[in-house]
Amino acid sequence: MLLSQLGGKEIVNLNDGGRLGIIADSDVMIDENTGKIISLLLPDKRVQFKFFGDKEEIEIPWNSIKKIGDDMIIVEIEDY
Repeated sequence: MLLSQLGGKEIVNLNDGGRLGIIADSDVMIDENTGKIISLLLPDKRVQFKFFGDKEEIEIPWNSIKKIGDDMIIVEIEDY
C-alpha cells in the first residue's frame, strides 16, 4: 500500500471503539535509515484549549495497527 492511499482513513481504537482522528490530520514518523513507518502522530481531540506552541498528540506505534480497511484503520492502544 502506498502512503498516499492511507489519506482520509479514519482511525478507530479496537479497545473502546473510540474515534481517534483521520490520517489527513496526522503526521507519520519514519525511520530515516530503513524507510519504515515507526508511528502515527494524531492531534489529541480531547485537548480543547491550546496555548501557542503547545502541540498535544497521540502517538500510535505502527505495530498497534491491527487492520487497514477501505475506510478506516483499526488500532489497539490501551492508554487513550
